[in-house]
Amino acid sequence: MRPMRQRPLLAVLALLLAGATPPAVATQDYAKPLLPSGPDPWVVQYEGTYYYTATSGDRIELRKTRDLRELAKAEPVVVWRPPAQGPDSAAVWAPELHRIDGKWYLYFTAADAKHNDDDHRHVFVLENASADPTRGRWVERGMLGTRHTGIDGTVFEHGGRRYFVYSAYVGDHSDLVIAPMTNPWTLGASQVDIARPTYAWEMQGGRKILEGPEFLQGPDGKVFLSYSASACWSDDYALGLLQADGTADLLDPASWHKAPRPVFASSPEHGIYAPGHNGFFKDTGGRDWIIYHANGGPGWKCTPRRAPRIQPLGWTTDGMPDFGEPGAPPQP
Repeated sequence: MRPMRQRPLLAVLALLLAGATPPAVATQDYAKPLLPSGPDPWVVQYEGTYYYTATSGDRIELRKTRDLRELAKAEPVVVWRPPAQGPDSAAVWAPELHRIDGKWYLYFTAADAKHNDDDHRHVFVLENASADPTRGRWVERGMLGTRHTGIDGTVFEHGGRRYFVYSAYVGDHSDLVIAPMTNPWTLGASQVDIARPTYAWEMQGGRKILEGPEFLQGPDGKVFLSYSASACWSDDYALGLLQADGTADLLDPASWHKAPRPVFASSPEHGIYAPGHNGFFKDTGGRDWIIYHANGGPGWKCTPRRAPRIQPLGWTTDGMPDFGEPGAPPQP
């Protein structure tokens, strides 16, 4: 028997009774995008404000709002543009905003304009000491010292340690590699490959790809990493899931266990195709949400038509995330 999920509607009602304002209520159409465009979306909530960013190509911009339903009304603020030349001068992808040790950090993928290809893609980091990341000065902290070229870096803390995970180009496939961090822009010596494409659903579109890793803390201490599998131009692009025990050595590949099937995939019923490159965030009431990009029709490929959507994330009674179906409303 499938464990009962914690009902998103009940959680939302509890927030309302407590006086908290969730980013979206149970009556929202979760199949409707927040914006008409926004590949690789990311949201972080800090002191009641939601900060949003996504791939814009030739810049990094942030939006801030107190209500994600009103994200389209939030004016984008360009916080960084790439230099005319150098290793981070082109193809600025997948920015992520993190609050670490009282400062803001932006992690993003970029390449050299003279060599805009997979052999020259790396993850870079910017730092801002301002309380508001849309203000203040962003300082370049440089390129992360990854063992492989790669994309889609993310960071998280667990058990008193900080980790970095990215999608590494290894031969003809992309793997997930984890490393400890000595500070927000420096990796430790141990860099470990914890997952590679092994299932057919991770190899659609002519590529063997695991990308867009994102950390999720379970309510009972389990550690999860979601990832996007297959080529982004395939309608079979979908989310997979890695799991580790909360007390496990996260730098040991044997600690991680991969779900055999996608946990979030296309839903023709709700008009959502190729959902992927997600992020997780908590609302002001502490509830978990997922943000992801998806196409609104089949065969739309990997273009700026990919648009951001959100919906509540449930949990089963045995501590597993219940993603539900893309675009589906919470169960009453």
